[in-house]
Amino acid sequence: MKSLFAATTAVILSLSATAAMAETTLILGEAGPNRGARAKALQSFVDDVEARSSGDLKIDVQWGGALFKAGAAVQSIADGVADIGSVIAVYFPQEMLGYGIADLPLLNNDAWVGMRATDELMRTAPSIQADLADKNLVYVGTFTTSQVNIGCKDKAIRSTDDIAGLKVRGTGAYGKTFGDYGANMVSMSIYKAYQGLDTGLLDCSQGYSYAVAALKQQEVMTSYTLLNWGQVGGVGLFINKDSYDSLDEAAKTQLMEAGAAMSDTLGMLITADNEAAIEKMRAAGVEIIELPDTERDKLVTAGEKYVQDWSDRANAAGLDGTALLSQYQDLLKKYDTERTEKGYPWTRG
Repeated sequence: MKSLFAATTAVILSLSATAAMAETTLILGEAGPNRGARAKALQSFVDDVEARSSGDLKIDVQWGGALFKAGAAVQSIADGVADIGSVIAVYFPQEMLGYGIADLPLLNNDAWVGMRATDELMRTAPSIQADLADKNLVYVGTFTTSQVNIGCKDKAIRSTDDIAGLKVRGTGAYGKTFGDYGANMVSMSIYKAYQGLDTGLLDCSQGYSYAVAALKQQEVMTSYTLLNWGQVGGVGLFINKDSYDSLDEAAKTQLMEAGAAMSDTLGMLITADNEAAIEKMRAAGVEIIELPDTERDKLVTAGEKYVQDWSDRANAAGLDGTALLSQYQDLLKKYDTERTEKGYPWTRG
């Protein structure tokens, strides 16, 4: 009996050791807090990875910049401070030049369409993948801040003629384009825009509908113009290439499939949050203005020089910006057509 017990114990210990060896935990660094649509989408990615791998691959998220701040993400992930991390492309205009295509002021105002187009480009463009590999990074999945709109206090933007002379907090190339139309651009974070509008330091602030509600900016806005123009979409997950290469093929596939699926989750969440935010603005007495297509098209045209500037810089970096732009615009049309014909994935039953 002792011999049988010992043999049985040895088998159990052996199986336990094998199971332990099969489990892999990746550390993920996230600069943002564990709340809001993006955090929910990130958690869905974590849960999806574990489900797809039957628990063999787990992800431990360190929230709120516990491992690194947003401005140090690229180097921190490349150096292995975390296995995976969130990167905001605008903080790394040269290192994340390829990914910055998702921030360009193109006609691209649907969150899901933009994420799907960006995701496919990042997975299929050899020049972007090679550039990331040189930085010891591999792309995993993408987020978006959704379309850029503008809220004002005691002012209203109904056409491009209304922009000149306004004190505006801008967002990337969208802000620069407003500057070209004569706005006086004020350097201020979105988190301080409430105070800026309240005190008169700002007339208007560019931002995102869900963020207006989250930051209660509807309390100091009298109008909110839906620009129906473009979005800031260069926000996503990247993994340290050494960490990625150490995974077996099944784990790599599970990780990448979960990264792709994350766009559908965030698309559903952020679309609902934006719609709810606009209703909250209406309830607060904020006038909701829809910029006419003819006026929106003027903004798109005015922003083309910033698109061309990105293309020139990409060409200079060996990325073939012209080809990437063409591919990206084709992908935007592809997913816009899919949405028009089939609806969003979460509405297809």
